[in-house]
Amino acid sequence: MSRVAIVTGGSRGIGAAVSKALKDAGYKVAANYAGNEDAANAFKAETGIDVFRWDVSDYASCGEGIARVEAALGPVDILVNNAGITRDAMFHKMTPEQWGQVIGTNLTGLFNMTRQVWEGMRGRKFGRVVNISSINGQKGQAGQANYSAAKAGDIGFTKALAQEGARAGITVNAICPGYIGTEMVRAIDEKVLAERILPHIPVGRLGEPEEIARSVLYLVADEAGFITGSTLTINGGQYFH
Repeated sequence: MSRVAIVTGGSRGIGAAVSKALKDAGYKVAANYAGNEDAANAFKAETGIDVFRWDVSDYASCGEGIARVEAALGPVDILVNNAGITRDAMFHKMTPEQWGQVIGTNLTGLFNMTRQVWEGMRGRKFGRVVNISSINGQKGQAGQANYSAAKAGDIGFTKALAQEGARAGITVNAICPGYIGTEMVRAIDEKVLAERILPHIPVGRLGEPEEIARSVLYLVADEAGFITGSTLTINGGQYFH
């Protein structure tokens, strides 16, 4: 029986690549999305992957969404916490709303999702949790105090939870992508990309979403039970951690 995976933010960008890779590898996949109905429906039509709408920053919505997924596909064995937003501003201009929205989705969202599949994983003595953090959670980034704080928090969450899950057959790992060629990154002005971003990436290019997806497949495999509490840095050599 194939294992069931939820990918939050799973219908676009890195999440879409992860959802597709998991499906191609034989997993039963549920792709969560927050609001872009058209993109989600197009993704479902293209891939055949079931899509489910809920807001990961809302605990009750996560519980309802996970219940719908489990009713459709079965108990959740694999959780990829990928959903993330940005509300960039220099700190002296950052509003409480910009801070709260990013922390709510990018950090509290991990609690909201993982807490509600954790007991089932413990009971079945198997689970794989992969948290998509960021290079900016490792090195920081001007204009992203909220985002960097949340993504650094994701790494601490990963390390603590890995210790709790270890004896129950649950692994918890983090991936820190650098600049990946998603729709969001490719929308950056070409001059900015060429002059201010690419020169700082030693391999000389953006990463591809599929490169992150392959690393997720590695970490969620049944055979990956000895890998937990790890942070996998995938940034083309831009930052060593």
